[in-house]
Amino acid sequence: MNEFTIVFLAVMLAGIGTQWLLCRRHILHVRKHRAAVPAAFSDRIPLAAHQKAADYTEAKVRLGMIELVTGMILLLIWTLGGALQLLDDAWRDLQMSDLWTGTAMILSFLVITVILDLPLSWYRTFSLEQRFGFNKTTPGIFFTDVAKNMLLGFLIGAPILLLVLWIMDNAGAWWWFYVWLTWFAFSIFMIGIYPTFIAPLFNKFRPLENPELKQRVENLLSRNGFTSKGIFVMDGSTRSTHGNAYFTGLGANKRIVFFDTLINELSPEEIEAVLAHELGHFKCNHIRKRMITLGLVFFAGLALLGWLIDMSWFYAGLGISQPSTYIALLLFTIIAPVFTFFLQPVFSHISRRHEFEADDFAAAQAQAGNLIRALVKLYRENANTLTPDPLFSAFHDSHPPAPLRIAHLNARLA
Repeated sequence: MNEFTIVFLAVMLAGIGTQWLLCRRHILHVRKHRAAVPAAFSDRIPLAAHQKAADYTEAKVRLGMIELVTGMILLLIWTLGGALQLLDDAWRDLQMSDLWTGTAMILSFLVITVILDLPLSWYRTFSLEQRFGFNKTTPGIFFTDVAKNMLLGFLIGAPILLLVLWIMDNAGAWWWFYVWLTWFAFSIFMIGIYPTFIAPLFNKFRPLENPELKQRVENLLSRNGFTSKGIFVMDGSTRSTHGNAYFTGLGANKRIVFFDTLINELSPEEIEAVLAHELGHFKCNHIRKRMITLGLVFFAGLALLGWLIDMSWFYAGLGISQPSTYIALLLFTIIAPVFTFFLQPVFSHISRRHEFEADDFAAAQAQAGNLIRALVKLYRENANTLTPDPLFSAFHDSHPPAPLRIAHLNARLA
C-alpha cells in the first residue's frame, strides 16, 4: 500500500473519530442540562423553549453524524474506490483537449455531488426543520433553488474553471501564484455583484418602510460615517422562520439587509443593536482581516498543490492511475478538509474574538441592554442551545456560547 494512502486513511480516521466523540459529548452535555433553564436566562426563556432548543440541537447533531459517515464513505469511493478514475476515463474516451476534458470532468463531479446530497438536504428541510416548526420552504422552492444554484454554478463556474486550468497548463512553475491572483480577483468580483445580481435571484428585497426603524438605522450609520446603497427587507419567511440581518457588498455597493422574520421578532431598539453589532465587524476591520486570512490560507494551499502536482505518489495514493493537472486540483480540493480539520479551533477562536469585539462596539453605540434582549429573543426563536459542550463549541461554533456572550455584555452594562 502506498505510504500516502496510509497517511490519508490515518488522518481521516483520526478526524472522523474526533468529530464523532465531539458530537457524542455535545449531545450528552445538552441532555444533562435539558431539565432546567440556566440561571442567567431563567426569567426570559421558558423551560419549554429551552427543551425545544435541546431537542433541536440533538437532532441537528445526529444528522451531522450521518453526514459525517456518508461523506467519509463517498470520499473513499471517489478516491481509493476508483470512482474518480472511472469518471476521468469516461471523459477521456471522448478525446477532447485536456482543457475541455478537465473542465467537463470537474463540473460533472460537482453535479453528481449535488445530486448525491439531495436526500439529506431534503430530510434536513422537510423533516428536521419541519418537525421543529422552522421550515417554510415548499418542494417547488426547494427544487427551484437547486436548479438555480446548478445553473449559476455552470454559468459562472465554467468560465473561471476554464481560465484556472488554462493557467495551470500554460503559466509555468509559478502557475499556482497566478491561480491565487485569479481566485482573489474573482472573490472580490463575486462579493461586489452578489447584492444586485445573485441574491435577487433567490429572494425578494424591498426598501425598509418602518419610519422609526429607518430613522434609527440612518442615525447609527451617520454617527459612524458608514454609507450604503440602501436598507432592505428580505423575504426570509418564504423559506424559514429563522431571523437574521447582514451587510453585503463592497465599497459604495454595500447593502444592509434585514430578514422580515427579524423585523417581526424584535423592537426597533433591538434591531438597531443587532445592526450595530454587524456594523462593528466593519469598524473593527474584521471583514478585511478575514479576507486576508482566507487569502493567506489559499496562498499556502495552492503553493502546496504546486509541489504535489508533480509527485506520482500523490495520485497513486488516492486511487488515480493517470495524473493530470485537473485531477490534481480536484483531488486536493476534496481531501483538504481531511487534513485541515484540526485547525478548526484556531479559526473558531479568531471568529469568536471578533464577535466579542463587535458586541463591545454595539454596546457603545446602541446600549448593551438592547443587544442582550435582542440576542435572548433570537436564541429563543431560533432554538439555539444555551448549554453547548465547551469542547464541541471550540471546534464548531463561530460565535461565543450564549452564556459567555451574555455575561460579557452584562459586564459592559454594569
